[in-house]
Amino acid sequence: MNPWYQNEVVDATPIISSRARLARNLRRYPFGGINDEQSHQLIEEATDALSHSFPVVSLADKSNVEKRRLLERHVISPEFLKTSNPKALMMEASEQVCIMVNEEDHIRIQAICSGDNIDSAWDTANRVDDLLEERVQYAFDKDYGYLTACPTNTGTGLRASFMAHLPMLERTGQLRNLLAAVSKFGMTLRGIYGEGTEPMGHIFQISNQITMGKSESEIISALKKITGQIIENENFLREKACAEKRLEIEDEVCRAYGTLAYARRLSAKEAMELLSAVRLGFISGVLEAPKPKQTMYDIMMSIQSGGLQSRAGREMSEAERDEYRATWLRSIFNNKA
Repeated sequence: MNPWYQNEVVDATPIISSRARLARNLRRYPFGGINDEQSHQLIEEATDALSHSFPVVSLADKSNVEKRRLLERHVISPEFLKTSNPKALMMEASEQVCIMVNEEDHIRIQAICSGDNIDSAWDTANRVDDLLEERVQYAFDKDYGYLTACPTNTGTGLRASFMAHLPMLERTGQLRNLLAAVSKFGMTLRGIYGEGTEPMGHIFQISNQITMGKSESEIISALKKITGQIIENENFLREKACAEKRLEIEDEVCRAYGTLAYARRLSAKEAMELLSAVRLGFISGVLEAPKPKQTMYDIMMSIQSGGLQSRAGREMSEAERDEYRATWLRSIFNNKA
């Protein structure tokens, strides 16, 4: 099965992907200050419970570049990359299901689906959670629910999210107003890699903030409603711009396509802006150029530092990455280059 981000559905609408993530802790281990011996015992207990379904990935065998690439593909979190404690990773070949052991919480179960498919993501994460709970004893309180390292995750432990491409809302300045509005409903907009990260290429994560006092179905229902309104606004602004300023939009996206086809050096930030414009052009129908074989989102991830250096098979300086990035993008957008 191909990775989720290679499915053409990720480029069909502003919604790129849907994710359900569950935070879980085991009763017999401390939440903070877990030592190496306890960490190894925790890893053994978790992997024994799930390794028959999800292969264990050896992080010890992976270079910093390869670990960075896992982060860029949303297989692991920034927190997982930072911690020095012994840890383990289990995942499907499609990268649709990933289980991090010894992140901020003892176990983080993550399920990602292409496009607008949050129900399927939740069903998958819940199925993995049930498999694990058959073999281990969770830290659970009848009044508070699942206990977590950070109190904001206590309760269901569920963070449900959509990853969405919102160029029109950001460029018109309306995203700032939306941020204040959605927070009133227990939702938040974050950068491409979640909390504490900046948006790149107008890509944002829309997720719930509240995990206690609501059921999983209520959290997902509220997320769907808020995200639906955000996407409706994005689509309206795009259609309005294409109707009233079509030539301006065409010029912007065609220039972006041309730059990707011929540039000799591109920073990650500039390349993401150009790819965002081209994706907008394809979705709006104003760009008639050939579509790449890869999805636009796959390309966006592949031009990050980990993806580029992994492809090149070596570590590179920033200047080398800028040159290599442009060379690779020319091979995609200009097969004569």
